Amino acid sequence: MGAILDYLLTLAFAAVVVLVPAAGVWVASSLAVYQGGPTWLAVVSGALLFPVLPLLWERWAEARRRRKAVEGKRLLGFGGRLVARTLALNVLFLALLLGLYPAASFAALSARGDWFLEGRTGDLAVVARAVLFRTAGALEGLYRTVRKNRFEEAIAEGAVRPAGEAKPEPLPVEPAPSASTPTTPAPGTGGASGSAGLVRGAVVPGGAPLWPLPDRLHPLAVEIPAAEETSPAAVARWIAARERDPWQRVKALHDWVADRIAYDADSYFSRDLPPQDADTVFRRRTAVCAGYANLLAAMGAAAGEEIVVVPGDARNDGADLTGEGHAWSAARIGGRWTLLDATWDAGYLKDRRFVKRYRTSYLFVPPAVIGVTHFPEEPSWQLRDPLLTRGEFFRQPVLKAGFFAEGLSLVTPSRSQVTVEGELPVELLNPRGRFLLADFVAEEGDAKGDCEVSNGAEPRVGCRFPAPGSYRVRLFVGPELYGHYDGVGELLVVNRGG
Repeated sequence: MGAILDYLLTLAFAAVVVLVPAAGVWVASSLAVYQGGPTWLAVVSGALLFPVLPLLWERWAEARRRRKAVEGKRLLGFGGRLVARTLALNVLFLALLLGLYPAASFAALSARGDWFLEGRTGDLAVVARAVLFRTAGALEGLYRTVRKNRFEEAIAEGAVRPAGEAKPEPLPVEPAPSASTPTTPAPGTGGASGSAGLVRGAVVPGGAPLWPLPDRLHPLAVEIPAAEETSPAAVARWIAARERDPWQRVKALHDWVADRIAYDADSYFSRDLPPQDADTVFRRRTAVCAGYANLLAAMGAAAGEEIVVVPGDARNDGADLTGEGHAWSAARIGGRWTLLDATWDAGYLKDRRFVKRYRTSYLFVPPAVIGVTHFPEEPSWQLRDPLLTRGEFFRQPVLKAGFFAEGLSLVTPSRSQVTVEGELPVELLNPRGRFLLADFVAEEGDAKGDCEVSNGAEPRVGCRFPAPGSYRVRLFVGPELYGHYDGVGELLVVNRGG
């Protein structure tokens, strides 16, 4: 028994000796890939940590013993000392990486921790990825400790509640015919069985409007007299008294908030937020996300509707694939929960200024669609089963609700960030015959250019990059070849080629 225990302890120690240096190289190389740096630097660091630095340390220690004429038997032999020095150096290296870059390390491991398996799809690669990403997930607590939602303090007291009775019951969505199963959530993900032939905004059994709804303001949000707009409660009661359908009542509240409140770009960029409570937002007519969500929750309460604030992270144009702090809404209608984001439906930021543009892309949006860009702090507010992990959220390509509303599906790439050698090929499914454009911009410097696009039912996009570096590939869609195109997604690319 003692021999077996000794053998097991020796085996465990040997595993630690191998795994600790490997973990250091894994973290360093994943950080390098994630940030567009050279992977050889991480490999060189690994070589220094074993065997170069341990051997140099051993030689220095031996020379020091000779100078001091130290005698006596050493506690450990040469091999044991080398192992101990290797462990000490690698533990220190790993601790420094995680201590200096806790959030970036988790993001890098979650998004690119399998970089050395890129392009491999065999059974062994699938198992290896699962192990790597599960290991990366163990660091999420460290990530959450250092990454705080900067809008959290602006959320009204009592507006956030545990999901409680929230169920993963997506709303019906407009069907999008497709010849193959997309690799990202498509409009059909919500479960629109039996709804073929319905048009945008049609009502399906159960009273739920079909997503996406037409981009038209509810008539009551337009017709309400200015004399009635004296407080959030006054507006909400006026709407509630005239709209009996609960779905349309919540839409009217959402529309009033999205139409009347302008995004406070100055406060967002200065990071100096004025109060975001419902009364202040109503009076000032400007807000950041927390103010939109607080106002909608307060108006819902006054109208007899249950609307709560959902804090979390969201990924928008130009942002890191991990996203930033955000707040949106959930409403319980007819006994079921649905998600909405009045902030994103109000307009967008361009050149640090707010551009008003009312939309319904994030009104009663299916969980599988909003889950591409929004990740709630309370997992139950994903309203889906199974739940996404934060790492899975990071790995999804950053595609807006408008991408899925147009019936598009992304075939390749299937990840938010990829590494290429000079050119990125993109394949999509486009059953409704929309027109696509694409371009790229360098993350550093002023390099930019257009990508080649072949439109049709199965569009192909090709982006050739002028030099090595990190790029952001932007996708646009429009109903006509010559006309307005909306930005619907971004892909992050690390180009290693010339």
